[in-house]
Amino acid sequence: MPGLLSEYELKGVRLRNRIAISPMTQYSCGADGVFTDWHFVHLGARAIGGAGLVIVEQLAVSPEGRMTPACAGIWSNEQVDALRRVTSFIKSVGAVPGVQLGHSGRKGGLKRPWDGYQQLAEDDPDTWQSIGPSEIAYGGRIPRPPRAMTRDDIRDMKQKYVEATHRALDAGFEWMELHYAHGFLGASFMSPMANDRDDEYGGSAENRARFLVETFDVVRAVWPDRLPLTVRIGATDFHEQSHTLEDSIALVKTLSAHGLDLVDISMGMNSDVNNAPWGERGFMVPSAARIRAETEVQTAVSWNLGDPLYADEIIRMGQVDLLMVGRPALANPHWPIYAALALGQAEPYECLPDQYRYFLNKAKGVTHVNAFGLPPPRAKKP
Repeated sequence: MPGLLSEYELKGVRLRNRIAISPMTQYSCGADGVFTDWHFVHLGARAIGGAGLVIVEQLAVSPEGRMTPACAGIWSNEQVDALRRVTSFIKSVGAVPGVQLGHSGRKGGLKRPWDGYQQLAEDDPDTWQSIGPSEIAYGGRIPRPPRAMTRDDIRDMKQKYVEATHRALDAGFEWMELHYAHGFLGASFMSPMANDRDDEYGGSAENRARFLVETFDVVRAVWPDRLPLTVRIGATDFHEQSHTLEDSIALVKTLSAHGLDLVDISMGMNSDVNNAPWGERGFMVPSAARIRAETEVQTAVSWNLGDPLYADEIIRMGQVDLLMVGRPALANPHWPIYAALALGQAEPYECLPDQYRYFLNKAKGVTHVNAFGLPPPRAKKP
């Protein structure tokens, strides 16, 4: 069976390993939503570090689709050049550039996390009216309710996704993910905690999934078939009022019939009040494994997967196909090399550019671990 460091091919794209840098919002843009040097260095470092796939942070398809005024976007042609600079560099060092399109929905108009991550004051000049499937407030730190979207709003939103997809292609992305998790717009349509509509977009699980499926369809119509089209879903909210895992399985089956290439399993996050086992290793893996088994759709997973031996094990067991690495890659941009060392790979530096590989290979008289400045990995199981 293939492992964590095996090549992975999906549609016309080949990854050098099964390690993907998960989309991680950096809250480092100006009001124009344009990528900055911070994004270039942050994402370029992870590509140099050996990941097979580098997915940039969620790009908002419209200005009110940002989480904060410092979030990135893809609603304007003026944003494309800075994105293309990033994708070109990612490709130049052997990784594949991926994009995540999304809309914050009722979680829009917030302060940055290190500034409190609360809803901006109603009279703050930088704020805006959030939107969602229904006029139900997220609650807690986000007390003001969104404006309920009309059918015209839904139609216009789908067109924004189409326009964003064209820009993503122009910017050089080769992997597309639609963000239907983390309490954002797609996730809130799916959740009965956020959606109490009485039209064709609310009520039954099939109706609550309609916006997600229709948005996928309009993107599928313009995204090239040779390139992977994937979605990140909130499989569960770990909440008694959440949609069920069975609802998520039905959604993935429907999307698969409509041309889905891979599903990325995360949490719904439609409420800050939940019973998620935050400290448990790989706590989304059981959901991902079940979805993969029951839908036969290629599957990625994230959350608490920083142990390379465990990550390799769940891939070899066929539970998932691709690993989404977030915080471990923030702590160590060369996490794929750490994984290669931990797994005993004979040539752990082969995925690095010449500028790094040459000198690290020359340092073999020193132990790999010390040469790389890393703590000793756990011994590989026999």
